[in-house]
Amino acid sequence: MWELAAANAPAEATGPMAYLVTYGPLVLMFVVLYFLLIRPQQKRQKARNMLLGNLKKGDKVVTIGGLHGTILELTDDTVILRVNDVTKLTFERSAINTVTASPSGDEKK
Repeated sequence: MWELAAANAPAEATGPMAYLVTYGPLVLMFVVLYFLLIRPQQKRQKARNMLLGNLKKGDKVVTIGGLHGTILELTDDTVILRVNDVTKLTFERSAINTVTASPSGDEKK
């Protein structure tokens, strides 16, 4: 009896349609994850790299620990911040979180 029902059942989809049914949801999941997770993270990383690359002497910055200071010296991987009139602290360049103010041309005179 079961053999008769199996013989009369329509044949399974073959060819391109079978691949679409099998791998379509997987591809759709990857596309959704890319636009929801990967792409925004890449944009944030690009903006952060631009921020760290555009640092210059005199910028007022806030570190990831919340310390406010003014940049005195820069190297490729370190930053020396002036916290008050006598205190200078050395940080990794990646420890800078935000730039709160940049020096204008009038302040450098």
